[in-house]
Amino acid sequence: MLVGADTGGTFTDLVDDRGRVCKVSSTPDEPAAALETGLRTLGPDRPTRLAHGTTVATNALLERTGGRIALVTTRGFADVIEIARQTRPSLYDIWADRPEPLVPRELRFEVDERLDAHGHEITVLDERSIPVLPPDVDAVAVCLLHSDLSPDHERRVAAVLAQRGHDVTCSHDVSPEYREYERTVTTVVNAYLRPRCRSYLSRLAELAGEVLVMTSAGGLVPAVEAADVPAALLLSGPAGGVHAAAVVARACGFPDAVSFDMGGTSTDVCLVRSGVPEPAAGRVVAGYPLRLPSLDVHTIGAGGGSIAALDPGGALAVGPRSAGAVPG
Repeated sequence: MLVGADTGGTFTDLVDDRGRVCKVSSTPDEPAAALETGLRTLGPDRPTRLAHGTTVATNALLERTGGRIALVTTRGFADVIEIARQTRPSLYDIWADRPEPLVPRELRFEVDERLDAHGHEITVLDERSIPVLPPDVDAVAVCLLHSDLSPDHERRVAAVLAQRGHDVTCSHDVSPEYREYERTVTTVVNAYLRPRCRSYLSRLAELAGEVLVMTSAGGLVPAVEAADVPAALLLSGPAGGVHAAAVVARACGFPDAVSFDMGGTSTDVCLVRSGVPEPAAGRVVAGYPLRLPSLDVHTIGAGGGSIAALDPGGALAVGPRSAGAVPG
């Protein structure tokens, strides 16, 4: 039995190769439980293959429910993720806020090392400067200057931290591109999502003979690979919706279309041209610029179940928190 499944913040939908469809309420505290319920509803047979699109990573970032992480970087660059860029999404809004860094200042650490802009070593890595991290850290992001050109220093830092029992994400593995701010943010987001997504995907792997997860680029990867790079899943659910919208648009004679996908927590929009979703080298999700292959999906933290509240100034704000399936 082949099964396709999509998990959102409010509902989980499944369909098998015989056309049977099932919709169940999502279980935000244990997302895999809803899938188990849905599979039992479809029938007693264990699926041979489960193709899965999920917004678990997206919602964890929008609602800031990821892990407690540390950042290890080159000396003098600990504040890159806070300084960010000078660009402002709302040019004339003097009260516009940027998202808070996912790593607090006390968990940003620096090591003595330096590469030049060509990847040549200027300062030898001093392994004695690699910090001893607090025990409550869930994961570590390692992003050293110009390590996209020469990853040796990053690998050595990661090896030491891994020997101490830490879950380490290296920038040269996740986003080996220049632009220190974007590379650092992508690495930090990946580390931030790993604890939540890894436990979810490991449980998911037990539900079928083969589990494939849709990435932001619209392709499928094994669950084990997806657990290592959860930042590549941030537009997983939306990517599936965009492909479906493109198929429907072509069938209706509209090769050019706009897909609009509103869930309970987030809303996603994408342009389809000549029957093909527009690609992008990276996207901004929840205010964080990510340098990973993706479809050109634009996401906002507002959906059908978004919670409205008054901010400290008395203005009405909607989202990003959602009622989800509980209480619904």
